[in-house]
Amino acid sequence: MSTKQKNCTACKHRSAFFYRPYSGQYLCKKCFTESIDKKVRATIAKNDMFTFHDKIAVAVSGGKDSLTLLQILANMEKLRPKATLMAITVDEGIKGYRDESMKLAAAKCNELGIQQHVVSFEELYGCTLDELVANNKQRKDNELTPCAYCGVLRRRALNVAAREVAASKVATGHTLDDETQTILMNVLRGDLERLTKVKPVTDEVHPSFVRKVKPLCKIPERESALYAYVKKINFQSTPCPYASQAYRNDVRTTLNRMEEKYAGTKFTVFNFAERIQPALEKLERKTTYGECRECGEPASDALCKVCELLKKKR
Repeated sequence: MSTKQKNCTACKHRSAFFYRPYSGQYLCKKCFTESIDKKVRATIAKNDMFTFHDKIAVAVSGGKDSLTLLQILANMEKLRPKATLMAITVDEGIKGYRDESMKLAAAKCNELGIQQHVVSFEELYGCTLDELVANNKQRKDNELTPCAYCGVLRRRALNVAAREVAASKVATGHTLDDETQTILMNVLRGDLERLTKVKPVTDEVHPSFVRKVKPLCKIPERESALYAYVKKINFQSTPCPYASQAYRNDVRTTLNRMEEKYAGTKFTVFNFAERIQPALEKLERKTTYGECRECGEPASDALCKVCELLKKKR
């Protein structure tokens, strides 16, 4: 809907530059960015994400969502002088893609005066994602997509890095879009166990897991990008070359079409999943974690998912 000659719904006098379909609001740049800041603070408060003494590691990839989160948390840290903020960047080893985002992440950390810790797949696993994908293509018995590998290995890399810097929380840039896509994917796959894990704050299930929080979980991806634009945050806009092969891509397209036709659909999906969480947890048994027999990391089976995947590359 056009914002031409419309005044901001919030302040009443500045010209609007953005229309928010699901709320019917016209917002000027100032009121828009303030509304995002306010939503993020409310999400953090509602879910008790942080304490005043937390050592927070922000997962910073160089994309719009992670850099937007880093900027917002850096502003908030000024009000929490006893908290510590740092950044973790994972280099998966994607030629022609990750190099740019690494530079943008480093530049933003330097601008904000935030210490950045970089960890790579090659360092942790002895190979890059590109090498894993190339090896996977040669195998006829493996139908895993690059994203399936990357998701598992990235989660381990973030957790290992967070432990190395003694972080008490890992903040990720998962937006409303990411969360609703994950919810719908788990529903379509009939995966009740994973559905119970889609939460703003992960459960404490093992001492070696650093808890993850998602302060942007109620911010639509489109608004995260717009926030970065208004705040003049430089971010990587080129999509990952492997993204088109992901199941998530089809779910994303479906949800976006629904949102365009029925504004607020993503919030409805998110809020529904949030409301039924207590019932789902009663139905689904709690996963118990021990240690992987190969690497010693937390695992729900004798062999962790990372070791299982890496065995396939040999």
